[in-house]
Amino acid sequence: MLTKKQWEHCLEVIDEMFPDAHCELVHSNAFELTIATLLSAQCTDQLVNKVTKKLFQKYKTPEDYLSVPLEELQQDIRSIGLYRNKAKNIQKLCEKLIKEFNGEVPKTREELTSLPGVGRKTANVVMSVAFGIPAFAVDTHVERVTKRLGLCRWKDSVLEVEETLMKKTPKERWSKTHHQLIFFGRYHCKAQNPQCHQCPLLDLCREGQKRLKKGLVKQ
Repeated sequence: MLTKKQWEHCLEVIDEMFPDAHCELVHSNAFELTIATLLSAQCTDQLVNKVTKKLFQKYKTPEDYLSVPLEELQQDIRSIGLYRNKAKNIQKLCEKLIKEFNGEVPKTREELTSLPGVGRKTANVVMSVAFGIPAFAVDTHVERVTKRLGLCRWKDSVLEVEETLMKKTPKERWSKTHHQLIFFGRYHCKAQNPQCHQCPLLDLCREGQKRLKKGLVKQ
């Protein structure tokens, strides 16, 4: 397992590789980010942005989403996976925002996760990106990178990964590191064909060394 000092070295290297890492979901406010993040479950940010480009022109407020039949909203997001369930959650979420939060997206994790369709990961994204509150959203990229590098164990749950990251990463770096780990996983340490042979962290990465030794990495 990586020591705290080794992890800090990893963070410095990743910071050099992706200094401008950021949330790639296009949005203009906390409400749009919440909807976009909800839609992004098991779906690429690229596809979500393609759908929300039209969606956010048509729907500006929670009331707008409730002014159309569920079937119409489903058609508007049809190209996204699990669109039926996501459309239901969006309308239920909007109802709750209006009834309990004056139509505004709340800032606390407890309140955010009380919204239909909003889990801990989505709540952490909204807290971090929309409100600047330090948080670690653990998606598939973050989980893969931390386990491959050996910061976390393969058997660790998503929550355990999040807790380890919070413990070993300076709090003021949480939000930035979250995006940098996503970029590192999305564009470098990919699920398929990771670029181990040219990775500056290879000397610390147990998975990369194992892959090279077994000839699993394409040069």
